Amino acid sequence: MKKVLLLDDELDILYCVEHFLSLEKFEVKSTVTCHNFINIAEQFRPDIAILDYRLADGDGGEICRMMKAHPTLKHVPVIIFTAYVKRGLNFFDFGCDEVIIKPFDLENLLSTINRLTGIRPINESQLHFIDKAGRALL
Repeated sequence: MKKVLLLDDELDILYCVEHFLSLEKFEVKSTVTCHNFINIAEQFRPDIAILDYRLADGDGGEICRMMKAHPTLKHVPVIIFTAYVKRGLNFFDFGCDEVIIKPFDLENLLSTINRLTGIRPINESQLHFIDKAGRALL
């Protein structure tokens, strides 16, 4: 089970994304504050982090920069998702792996997470059905 660390101070978005990803069989840990985020990440050891950019107590871009400079977290893919768009601001300058602009589509978020964590979608030709005797059915 892949682990997702989610940071957003908008509770509606936080609960929606957390619930959706839980249904998709991810282990999700979420927080509404930047305070101790790096410590939480060290303990949780996520496979991916999703960070809101504008937060009441900080900046998701700076959290991303800190993760990418951290010896044990630098390999963790980071998605910055935000409604904040400003001319000249390039979120990739913080070191994130992807940017998703709010409002966003949950299926797009899921496919981005799967791509960044190496989860490949299953297509019908890859499905194998097994009968009660353990034989493969076509």
